[in-house]
Amino acid sequence: MLQTSSIRFLKELKKNNNKSWFDAHRPAYEAARKDFELFIQQLIDLTGKKDPELAGIKAKECLFRINRDVRFSKDKSPYKSNFGASINRGGKKSIFGGYYFHFEPGNSFIGGGLWAPMPQELQKVRQEIDYCFDEFSKLVNAKKFKDVYNGLDFSSESSLSRVPRGYEPDNPAAKYIKLKNFIAMRKVSDKELQSPELLKESANTLLTLTPVIKFINRAIEH
Repeated sequence: MLQTSSIRFLKELKKNNNKSWFDAHRPAYEAARKDFELFIQQLIDLTGKKDPELAGIKAKECLFRINRDVRFSKDKSPYKSNFGASINRGGKKSIFGGYYFHFEPGNSFIGGGLWAPMPQELQKVRQEIDYCFDEFSKLVNAKKFKDVYNGLDFSSESSLSRVPRGYEPDNPAAKYIKLKNFIAMRKVSDKELQSPELLKESANTLLTLTPVIKFINRAIEH
């Protein structure tokens, strides 16, 4: 579970997103970040018992900075109002698919997959889906996967309106070949964040996604 003080800090940061307030509350920030880092390390260790690819990963290498990149944004708020961790083999900037935990009061979620891959990796995944569609379809339509995630994300942010060049519109896998991101997410309520079952439930949620991630990473490795 995550500490009430960590949730409170992020809520207050959202209301007071400026450097002077942040500097005055730096000890609270450091305590909240440490709390999140500890939770992520426990999650890595527990999930890693069934997914050996996570062995040896350190939580501090998975956490994103709280500072925002405001260079190209109209919103000049200097800080994020969340903590995020990308748990991937090769680190948070890895080309491979992996897991993600987003800690933001009122908008927390967990899941993963492959987000914004480079063209080479994207083409490899699309090709693997095309060649091995029966296998992929079984993975993303499995009852447990659908029960936990309700399937992959097909929002306009993640999917093209038409099949990409080189594929026919009537391809049985067209729905998936149009994807730009291959992700699945489940919301986490504030009540769940403070539940003693958070660690166990989060590990089970991530492991439900493991077969899909392994399929994606197999494609990238080829």
